[in-house]
Amino acid sequence: MGGVRFLHLMKPFMGLLPEVETPTKKIKFQDRLLWTAVSLFLFLVCCQIPVYGILVSKSSDPFYWMRVIMASNKGTLMELGISPIITAGLVMQLLSGAKIIEVDESYREDRVLFNGAQKLFGLVITIVEAVAYVMSGMYGDTREIGFVICGLIVLQLFIAGVICILLDELLQKGYGLGSGISLFIATNICETIIWKAFSPTTINTGRGTEFEGAVIGFFHLMITRTDKVRALKEAFYRPQLPNITNLLATVLVFVIVIFFQGFRVDLPVVSVKQKNYQGSYPIKLFYTSNMPIILQSALVSNLYFFSQILYKRFPSNIFVSFVGKWETPEFSPQGTFIPVGGLAYYVSPPQSFGDMLTDPFHAVFYVAFVLTTCALFSKAWIEVSGTSARDVAKQLKEQELTLRGFRNVDQSIVKELNRYIPTAAAFGGMCIGALTVAADFLGAIGSGTGILLAVGIIYQYFETFQKEGQNLNLPFLQKLA
Repeated sequence: MGGVRFLHLMKPFMGLLPEVETPTKKIKFQDRLLWTAVSLFLFLVCCQIPVYGILVSKSSDPFYWMRVIMASNKGTLMELGISPIITAGLVMQLLSGAKIIEVDESYREDRVLFNGAQKLFGLVITIVEAVAYVMSGMYGDTREIGFVICGLIVLQLFIAGVICILLDELLQKGYGLGSGISLFIATNICETIIWKAFSPTTINTGRGTEFEGAVIGFFHLMITRTDKVRALKEAFYRPQLPNITNLLATVLVFVIVIFFQGFRVDLPVVSVKQKNYQGSYPIKLFYTSNMPIILQSALVSNLYFFSQILYKRFPSNIFVSFVGKWETPEFSPQGTFIPVGGLAYYVSPPQSFGDMLTDPFHAVFYVAFVLTTCALFSKAWIEVSGTSARDVAKQLKEQELTLRGFRNVDQSIVKELNRYIPTAAAFGGMCIGALTVAADFLGAIGSGTGILLAVGIIYQYFETFQKEGQNLNLPFLQKLA
């Protein structure tokens, strides 16, 4: 029972942790919608308020590749985004699934202590990441900034991290819809897509001044260029800036992912005590949802982070070059590095079809890496997240349900569920990986990972609205059904 003793160590800290009180009565749907909007507004405000005391720095941004899915914005209060929450949640879930920390979900005290441990771990990670950001020189030389200002920067990032954690808790406890993590990720990704489609920012790419936004750039080229055919071709295929082809690819990927969201197998279930009761247990194609691609992205992002730091300090070291070589491309956003060699290069998506033809081994290696890691992560996640065949059989038994045609015998039900769940997890993970690869190859805006996350989250909100409309008899929501 060492795991229980670990949770008991949390008791002295529970009164010190910031907490959102659980609502004493059910919150109306309209009020939940309002709290969701307020939470999103506060998050967006924090994304625009710059951190006080930082110096303008042209240093590389090692987190550039993960900012979209971590809902972070460089140089603002949301510098850390939701990374402390996600990291704390994943680590605690893995420890619990591996039985290193024993948690009995049937006991309310265990659930409360586990959530408290996860929150405390998230706060610790927030402080550690804030200190690491400052000490690494991302905001300028610490000697120039001064000890007091460095401490003030860490304090600002910590307070913003606490706000982010509380906003997520506010929504998850029933005051809002969904979770803060999902809402912030989807918002950040959709904001990126809309900005790259309609950005009015002008950039000189060597072909003259152009607008960054694909749609605005299209109209600007068609109006200002005398050769309309060439202008149309440039608007659809211009390099280094978002183009119409990228935008159409994004829409295509959105449609494909939504289409695959409906693929599932419904296993009929019956009640052990109520003879007339019949229901179903759905096993979706995306059984583990977006978790495989989140884990795969976290793995690659950490590789990028350490590879950039090592290459910056030891560019001539053979081992460091094997891990990854980096350079700043022309006309790229400030501080952006791209991998041009080593392992970091081969696990990154090719930039275009031309790159695929120039270096086919890179494309093949990238496809194999994404498909394999997504499938493995998906199968591993069902074991540590409580969604394996044995866990599902236990849940059905606790609800006094069983599969139709099977007596309430655990082994036979587990055997039947094992025909579907591991296959759905592995194949679904590969499908998610394949869609990510396809989106990257097509040049979809926001990266394949970001689009898959956004579509999955938006679809979950769609199902929530649909369910609320049926429960509350709201005509404008029932039309979604």
